[in-house]
Order: sequence, then structure tokens, then C-alpha cells
Amino acid sequence: MDYISGEIFYIDKPLKWSSFDVVKRVRGTLLRRMHIKKLKVGHAGTLDPLATGVMIVVTGRATKLIDELQTGVKEYIATIALGATTPSFDLETEIDASYPTEHITEQRVRETLSRFIGTIQQIPPAYSACKIDGNRAYKMARKGHAVELKPKTLVIDEIELMDFSQTAITIRVVCSKGTYIRALARDIGQALDSGGHLTALRRTRVGDIRIAECLSIDEAVKKIETEPFVMPETDEQTA
Repeated sequence: MDYISGEIFYIDKPLKWSSFDVVKRVRGTLLRRMHIKKLKVGHAGTLDPLATGVMIVVTGRATKLIDELQTGVKEYIATIALGATTPSFDLETEIDASYPTEHITEQRVRETLSRFIGTIQQIPPAYSACKIDGNRAYKMARKGHAVELKPKTLVIDEIELMDFSQTAITIRVVCSKGTYIRALARDIGQALDSGGHLTALRRTRVGDIRIAECLSIDEAVKKIETEPFVMPETDEQTA
């Protein structure tokens, strides 16, 4: 393994880990294994702490490929609770409003989902990493400040209804970079004349990389700790 020239790890991010937590664990293991003080490690595409699934982690000079790696289409399996909303559009915050669901039928859900396929406009969640005047939106939202974000253009290639009840649905979504599934949950709830928020999310594909090809974080650490690697000549090469 040549971590300086660049290696790519495909990792199944654990629940409640931030993307930074995964990068930190990989970097720390590499530094200890290689007996060096610094090494570039980054990731291609953030996953929220409450999401799991495919995360691409790159090292060394391969970090230059991050923009390219994160442009691939994404596939997600998402569970959406109907009849209630939260400020963050997921389980990070408490329910702030409840709505009826008795009128929701499977046929209506299917018809509603079909309207989201194609090029759409989506307003990102206030609890997101989007920047407003240099400040992260989620930091402002958590402090109680009003957050207004502009709609973004994105593409949803496929939406498949996998499971239905009047109070929850599970969907498979294939979409472009920049899609917030939390915001999609909000929008689907509104389109059903109800409310919606995300209760589970798993990213199952990024580009051609599928979840079956990913290592657990423990498997990635073991790989680093046991496989031979190319030792850098100086610490400067790792910068």
C-alpha cells in the first residue's frame, strides 16, 4: 500500500459517526502505523451522523481526486415517517408539528413520488453544512437564528417505493450530488398534504461503488495495521 501516492478506502460508515470521525480514525491509524506526524486524508461526500453506508476515504495525493469521486450518482435507502415534522427534517431534533395521515394511500404515495423524478429545485435543510456569509447553516440553526437558503438544482433519476404504511414509507432513491434526502422527506410529506421527516438513511452506492464492496471501520483499521506499506522518505512528503 502506498498511502503517500494515494490509496482509496470504501468504508461502511457506522451509525452516529460523523464523516470527520471516520477520517480521524483512518488518519490516526495510519500515523501510528507509519510513525509519521502528518498525512493528508479526506473523504468524498459527507454523510450525516444518523446515516450509514458508502463513504469514500482517500489518502495522500489521491485527495486531489475528491471532486471527481464525489460527482458520481448516489443511491440511498430512506425511511420517512409521515404525519410529523422536525426542524432538522430527521431525528436530530424533536417533533415540532403533527399532521393527519388517514388520507394517504399507497397509490397516492406512488403518484407523488413520480413527481420528484427528473430535474428539480430543492431548498437545503437549515441544519446543513451550507454556508451563509461564511457561516455554516447548522451552527446558526442550532443557536436559534433564522436560516434562509436558496433552492438548488439537482437531478433525481429514480425513486422506488419499497414499503408503505400510512405512517411511514421506505424508498430507494438514485440522485445527483448535492441531494439532501432529509429535504426530500420534508417535500414528500408536504406533497402528501401531511408532514414528513427522515428516520433512517443508508447510502448504498456512490458511482460504481456499492455497499457490498465496503469495509467496516474495524476492517479498514485492521487492513492498515497488517498490510505492507511504502514508507515515506521524509515527513514533508506527507503534507
